[in-house]
Amino acid sequence: MNEQAALINQLNAELPVELAYNISADDIRAKLAIHINHLITTNFEKLIFYLYRIDVDEAKMRALLQEQKGEMAGILIADMIIDRLQKKIKSRQQFSQRDNDIDEENKW
Repeated sequence: MNEQAALINQLNAELPVELAYNISADDIRAKLAIHINHLITTNFEKLIFYLYRIDVDEAKMRALLQEQKGEMAGILIADMIIDRLQKKIKSRQQFSQRDNDIDEENKW
């Protein structure tokens, strides 16, 4: 599975979004930003829950939102979510690859 498909898969699992696998990175960002802006105005607590579950760094997010007050919050938060999920995907791939390098007899 390529990185973008893995990201879309993760976004669909973590958030109540239905992203198609054939959309561009810009479309992923835009659709996620729209969803986040909707949550900001209608159900902020649920947004906080998703950010906590995805493990977005709260201090970094607050600092970024403070630094870039003129920017749309949904875009900034979407970028942070995408970045965090990409890091999780890469980490899982590295650990999976590392486990494959161990002899069967030495695995637990």
